[in-house]
Amino acid sequence: MSTIITPFTDRRMAEIVEKVRSGERLNLEDGVYLYQTDDLLTLGQLANEANLRKNGKKVYFIENMSLYFTNVCESRCAFCNFRKDQGEEGSYTLSGPEMIEYVEQHIHPGIREFHIVGGHNNHVPFQYYVDSLKALNERFPDVTLKAYTAAEIEFFTRISGLSTKEVLEELMKAGLKSLTGGGAEILSDQYRQKMKVDKANVDQYLEVHRTAHQLGMKTHTTMLYGAIESHEDRIRHMMQIRDLQDETGGFLVFIPLSMQPKSKNAGIMRRNSAYEDLKTIAISRLMLDNIDHIKAYFINIGPQLTQVSLSFGASDVHGTILKERISHAAGALTPEGLTRKELVWLIQGAGRIPVERDTFYNEIKVYE
Repeated sequence: MSTIITPFTDRRMAEIVEKVRSGERLNLEDGVYLYQTDDLLTLGQLANEANLRKNGKKVYFIENMSLYFTNVCESRCAFCNFRKDQGEEGSYTLSGPEMIEYVEQHIHPGIREFHIVGGHNNHVPFQYYVDSLKALNERFPDVTLKAYTAAEIEFFTRISGLSTKEVLEELMKAGLKSLTGGGAEILSDQYRQKMKVDKANVDQYLEVHRTAHQLGMKTHTTMLYGAIESHEDRIRHMMQIRDLQDETGGFLVFIPLSMQPKSKNAGIMRRNSAYEDLKTIAISRLMLDNIDHIKAYFINIGPQLTQVSLSFGASDVHGTILKERISHAAGALTPEGLTRKELVWLIQGAGRIPVERDTFYNEIKVYE
C-alpha cells in the first residue's frame, strides 16, 4: 500500500509523507503538526504504510490474565480510582496462596502470561512482592510473569533500601521475565506535579527500564493521554521513549492508553474522542520508528475502534485479559476481557492475519 496524496493534502503533510517514505525521522514539530491536522485519512494511511513495512498484515494477541495482588496504595494520583487506603472498604492484599486459589478458578490451558500490577502498598515489606511472584512461578512454571510497573520498582527500592538493579535481580530470581508498561503517564515532571503523580518521576521511570534492559529484560511502555497535557507533551513523551529505545533496544511495544473518566456515567464530553484515539495511535506509529509494535488497548478504546485502529498503525490488540480492574474502576464501559475466538474474529474482520504470540512476540499460532 502507498499513501495517496490528493489535491486536499497540504504541503506540510506532503513533506511529512515524504520524510516517512524516505526513512527520515520525524521531529517534535512534525509530531505536533500531525495532531493539529484535520487530514485524518492521510495520517492513517501513512501510519498503516509504516506498520505494513514492519509487520505486514499480521496482528498479534496473547492469552493472558490480569492479576492484582493489592489495591492498597500510598500514592494518590489524581486520575486513579483503583487505589484504596489500608482498612478502607474494598481494600485488599492477597497472599500467594490466595492468588493461586483465584487463578485456579479462572485459568485455562491456553494462558501464557500473567499481567501483574497493583498498588504501592507500604504496609507489607518488599519480600511480600518477591514471594508473590515466587508462589505463582512455582505453581504455574509455564506461564510468563510480566509484573510490576517501573513506578512499582522505584517504590520497591524505597521500602527495601536496595538499588534498582538489586530489586530487579531479586524479582528475576523469583521468576520475573518482563515489566509492564504502566506508571509512565505523561513523561513530564510539570504534568506529574499538576496531576499529583506521587510516584516515580520521569528520570526514575526511564532509569528503571534502562536498568531492566541492561539486565537482558525486554519490557513494555505506555502513555496515558487525555488529561491536561498538550500535544507537545505527548510528542516529547514519545521522543524520550524513542531515545531510550535507540540506546537499549529493550522495548517490545508502545501502548497509548486513552484516559478514562472517574465515573461510568460520565458523558462523551468527559472522554477522549474516537478521532483523538485514532490520531494518537497513528502518530505513535510514525514517531516511534524504532519500536516494532503499537498496541490498540481495547479495554480503553473499545473493540470496534480497536478494529479500525488496525488500519491506523496498530499491530497488537493486547490479549484476553480476564477481569481487568484498573480502567474499569474508573469509567471504562468496555468488556473486562475478550476470548481468543473473539480476538481472532476482530482481527480477521479488519482484513488482517491474527497471530497468537507469547510475551516476547514469538509466534505461537498464525490464523490464516
